[in-house]
Amino acid sequence: MLRISRLVKRYGNGEPVLKDLDLEVPGESVVSIIGASGAGKSTLLRCINRLVEPTSGSILLNDLELTTLKRENLRKARRRIGMIFQGFNLVDRLTVMENVQCGRLGYIPYWRAALRRYPAEDIERAFQLMERVGIAHYANKRADELSGGERQRVGVVRALMQDPDILLADEPTASLDPVTSRQIMELLQRLANELHLPVLINIHNVSEAKEFTQRIVGMRFGRIIFDGKPDDLDQDAMDSVYSGTSEDKKASAPDTDKVAT
Repeated sequence: MLRISRLVKRYGNGEPVLKDLDLEVPGESVVSIIGASGAGKSTLLRCINRLVEPTSGSILLNDLELTTLKRENLRKARRRIGMIFQGFNLVDRLTVMENVQCGRLGYIPYWRAALRRYPAEDIERAFQLMERVGIAHYANKRADELSGGERQRVGVVRALMQDPDILLADEPTASLDPVTSRQIMELLQRLANELHLPVLINIHNVSEAKEFTQRIVGMRFGRIIFDGKPDDLDQDAMDSVYSGTSEDKKASAPDTDKVAT
């Protein structure tokens, strides 16, 4: 269970990017976050794993308060938060197996990683996961020899190797063609069900959000103004999420709660 309460993120003296945001993501659910560029979607995900430091508020993951963790405790907590990136974030010169094993860096001694002497149980787990997502036959292939869809599958397995309590995906299909994009969304949906894992996906493709996720959260100007089932995302709700410009930002902010469902 992820529980976010009154989350605020402000850069310097500017307008907050996130404004007293509340959100709960229960286990075994696939939740998508939609909204125009600048709505705060990526900032929200990065606050959860502390790649971005929240200004104030609470982020609880299975009753562990993430916002107050320091150093070693933060490092241990991050091991349980899987992250899938839009740009894949693979090391091109390394093999698929070596990239996948990067998901275990928080668990094994540095010398093992440096010498690429991975524990046998980690290698076995990697093969199981790679087989599950259809890339086991690429284990010894360099990452820069893969297609975009194959590279993203490596990113998915790397995140799963962390044995995460939650999986965060920041625009995981933005760099992919339409067919591959659907395949990745289907994969995330299937893995969430099979592994009983909550998944929070930041996505621009509303059609895919409606098809592959159980719940849609719509953000605008750092606030949640829609939270409901895909079938509830009608044209009025879409207009509320995507209409408006920065010029009417302050005027629209006081009424955003009225749009939530």
